[in-house]
Amino acid sequence: MSAKTYRVNEIFYSLQGEGFWTGTPMVFVRLSGCNLFCPFCDTEHASFQEMSADEIVAAVRAAGGPCQRICLTGGEPSLQADEALLEAFHQAGYLVHMETNGTRELPAGLDWVTLSPKNQVVGLKGNGTVVIGKADEVKLVLAPGVDPSAWESFPAAWHFLQPCDEGGRMNTAEVIAFIQDHPLWRLSLQTHKMLNIR
Repeated sequence: MSAKTYRVNEIFYSLQGEGFWTGTPMVFVRLSGCNLFCPFCDTEHASFQEMSADEIVAAVRAAGGPCQRICLTGGEPSLQADEALLEAFHQAGYLVHMETNGTRELPAGLDWVTLSPKNQVVGLKGNGTVVIGKADEVKLVLAPGVDPSAWESFPAAWHFLQPCDEGGRMNTAEVIAFIQDHPLWRLSLQTHKMLNIR
C-alpha cells in the first residue's frame, strides 16, 4: 500500500507579507487547487507535484533551514491538509499556520488560523459560505461587494483589512478611511510585493 500523497504546488522560504505575522520568516507550503474562483486572485496554484508528508517535511527543512514556522496556503489548503500532515510537521518541530477561506472544516492541531473569507465578493464562483466558527485572525480583502462590518463580530483576536488590486486599481484610500471609522480593524498590506520577494 502506498503512503498518502498531497498535491503540492510549491514550497519556498520567505517572510510573511500580510496580517499579524508580517515580517516573520516562514516556509510557505502552497497546496494545489481551490474550491472558489475570486475575480482578483493573483495566485497560480493549479499545477502540482504529488508528495508524501515525509517528502514535504524534508523539502520544508531544505528550503527553510533554521525556520520552524510553516504557512499552509493555496489555493485552499483545507482541501488537502489533514491531521496526518500536521502531525508530521509537529513531530519535526514546526509550528503550523493555515490561511483559509473558511468554507471547509479544518484539521485539528493548527497553531494559527487566518480566515480570509470571500463569501461577499462580487463575481465569486463557488460556495463561499464560511463554516468555521473561529480563527486567530480575520484578514479581509476589501473587494467589490465586501462589507467588513459583517465580520466585526466574528470570533478572532485580530481583524485586518487589506486593499484589493482589481483591474490595476488599488483601493488603499478606501481601506484607510474605513479603518479610521472602524478602529477594530488594522491595515494589512501585501508587503512582500512591495519588497519584491515571494
